[in-house]
Amino acid sequence: MIHNEYINRAIDYILNHIDEDLSVDDIAAYCGFSRFHFSRLFKKETGEGIFAFIKRVRMEQSAFRLKVEKDKSITEIGGSYGYSSSNYSTSFRQHHNLSPAAFRRSILQKSLKHPFYGKTDVELESYKECCRKITVEILEDHLVIYQRHKGSYENLSRHWDAFQKKYQEYVTEETLFLERTYNDPSITNIDECLYDICMTAPEGCNLENTYIIKGGKFAVYHFDGPVKQIYTAYQSIFNVWMPKSNYELDDRYDFEIYRNIDCDSMIMKIDICVPVK
Repeated sequence: MIHNEYINRAIDYILNHIDEDLSVDDIAAYCGFSRFHFSRLFKKETGEGIFAFIKRVRMEQSAFRLKVEKDKSITEIGGSYGYSSSNYSTSFRQHHNLSPAAFRRSILQKSLKHPFYGKTDVELESYKECCRKITVEILEDHLVIYQRHKGSYENLSRHWDAFQKKYQEYVTEETLFLERTYNDPSITNIDECLYDICMTAPEGCNLENTYIIKGGKFAVYHFDGPVKQIYTAYQSIFNVWMPKSNYELDDRYDFEIYRNIDCDSMIMKIDICVPVK
């Protein structure tokens, strides 16, 4: 878990400004620290240097856009992160061991390999099936208590158990439990995935580890099935529904709202909320 709120503030700033010219000095100053001290603190807390983290996020977010935004050119996507065509290709190859063009050709096949259940092949849903499960809705803002983690989603159940025990005094009948994800595990190494487990904060909550999950327009996939099928649902949204729908991805991040969980069968009802415009 990433405990330090200054580091979480820096991560939020990076994620929200990843398409801008970010410097280590700027981020350290934003959090009120010297470059040297904050660089050491960031690496201790996350296992990565600030510059390395920024570069990785850019490479992985741009790769995700290559995957989903099939109508946009490689030059256009690289340019939106400040890269020239040649520099983007070089940086991309260094990170992904593939050129952007080769990545775009191969990512669908890679998406069909389940990252957590190695022997499970992913069978994407049809566009018609996706449309039956997806509604486009305007969602409200949610003030949430959160804990941020970096690592495999396989550890989620253990983290959720500890989180609920720690904040049980804040749970009311109206409490929603949410999860905010920042990475596609078909692109990001599963041990480097970033995610927040959250619960809506009651009125008057004065905890430091709170933020607002911004609402707006979302494609909401109403999932009802076993845990291992959640990955399939996401890949169906990104590889099937998004390219054929009239919607584009917005620059906000996905989140899930937990509606019901059967702990014995691990059948879940969740709303997968993907920001669109």
